[in-house]
Amino acid sequence: MTKSLVISVDAMGGDHGPSVVVPGVAQAATEAGGLRFLLHGDETAIVAELAKHAGLKDRVEIRHADRVVAMDEKPAQALRRGKGTSMWAAIESVKGGEAAAAVSAGNTGALMAISLLILRMSVDVERPCLVVQWPGVSGVTTVLDVGANVDCDAERLVEFAILGEAFHRAAHGMAKPTVGLLNVGSEEMKGHEEVRQANAILRSGKFDIDYRGFVEGDELFQNKVDVVVTDGFTGNVALKTAEGAARYIGGELRGALTGSLAAKLGALLARSGLMKFREKLSPDAAAPLLGLNGVVVKSHGGASARDIAAAIRMAAKLAQSDFATEIERNMTRLTAAVAEQQPPAVDGAA
Repeated sequence: MTKSLVISVDAMGGDHGPSVVVPGVAQAATEAGGLRFLLHGDETAIVAELAKHAGLKDRVEIRHADRVVAMDEKPAQALRRGKGTSMWAAIESVKGGEAAAAVSAGNTGALMAISLLILRMSVDVERPCLVVQWPGVSGVTTVLDVGANVDCDAERLVEFAILGEAFHRAAHGMAKPTVGLLNVGSEEMKGHEEVRQANAILRSGKFDIDYRGFVEGDELFQNKVDVVVTDGFTGNVALKTAEGAARYIGGELRGALTGSLAAKLGALLARSGLMKFREKLSPDAAAPLLGLNGVVVKSHGGASARDIAAAIRMAAKLAQSDFATEIERNMTRLTAAVAEQQPPAVDGAA
């Protein structure tokens, strides 16, 4: 880990603020000795939490912020009153070069709007998107978009394929990740027009991407491909469904294992295995915002300290990668491919 790597953290983000964020920073600091942190938020509250973590104080600089972006605040409202909030300050530290990446568990819409305003988009990328690491039988699958863009045309879906493929390579060190489009069937004629058009563009062979075609919803946990691309509406519904299913299964399992003395004894003996099962069941809490001129990682509102630490690890890994260069190369090819698909102009004077 690079010794000078600094991560900017919105200490007030999420449902629990410093009481969870600071322990998450402490956990990440223990795992990666070279990291340093800028913590943005209520100085009094942050100092009180830091006092519980010996040794962390020397690796943290506190930046006091008077205001907080509320979890239910509209993005437009967050933009109007953004300056002076902990979220705004965390992102601005990346823009100013003080930090290599930013992490927040705050309001998703506000985080995307503020990040876009401050950092702007990478070359030729039109919209940022949210990506998660989806658990599977033999590893994880990168899934995007999971909520940033509800409506997507074919060009946006191809753009997400480019972003997701570069991200997966950077996050997992994989030379050639495989990519698929989420659809209602595997046949070429299935799906709405935008998905079919995106499929045609990706099959054109103009991109340095190992594209494998359509992937169905029941294959998300099967690691059929390394990267699954979809629009933000479908991706968010799938993500929330998976999270709800994980909670349901966990609750049912917990009930079954506490129903009798024998069950409780069995649960105690199997505790380590059950903990691993619970950790694997849910999609990763670290969701980077891809496509920006800077690294921003979102953790969910109800994040635990473990989730915050995972988001910080992901932010550090992306900050040290060179995936932006790969994105720029394939985005140039996308622009050319879309131009070729446009019908020739009709001369109105003819």
